Amino acid sequence: MTRQRAARLLTDLVDPKNVIAVLCLAVGARYGWDGVGWGALAILFCAAIPIVFIVFLDGDGRWADRHVPDRARRMIVIPVIVLSVLSCLTLMVVGHAPAPLVSMVGAMLATIAAIWPITKFTKISVHTAVLTGALAMLSLLYGWWWGALAAVLTPLVAWSRAQLKDHTPAQTVAGAVLGVLIAGPVFALGL
Repeated sequence: MTRQRAARLLTDLVDPKNVIAVLCLAVGARYGWDGVGWGALAILFCAAIPIVFIVFLDGDGRWADRHVPDRARRMIVIPVIVLSVLSCLTLMVVGHAPAPLVSMVGAMLATIAAIWPITKFTKISVHTAVLTGALAMLSLLYGWWWGALAAVLTPLVAWSRAQLKDHTPAQTVAGAVLGVLIAGPVFALGL
């Protein structure tokens, strides 16, 4: 397997929508079937709706690259994601979802809200931000070994994004740091 193919495979495997789906189910499972239901709602609003917008409805109606390599398109996509995640957060608060699930969605909202203004100046890596944020939350909920997984997986994902020339190494590091520094503390508020 070539480096490019390996990088593409890793990038696609650890696509933010996939990481969000695993996170939502893992956090939800902690709270039984009710939690899984709330996790499924979070997947709908925090992963499915955004990816449908990105792929099918991205501004001009054309099929788009789901990784949104163009910063101008990201400035269109991010507000839609913010609104979708905010809608989920509202439904969870009104529906009295378990506090950790509410704080998980709050952490996602805070992370994407922080990425939005940065994107005006540089194409920070959403892949590494979502990955490290998710693993920080799972570490707080389930234990340190999720953090150990982050130490191994994050550099590989950063490599894949740089190898594909989707980001510079600095953009991947910035995303990773942002994810941990925002998602972890916001999630901790609900524990």
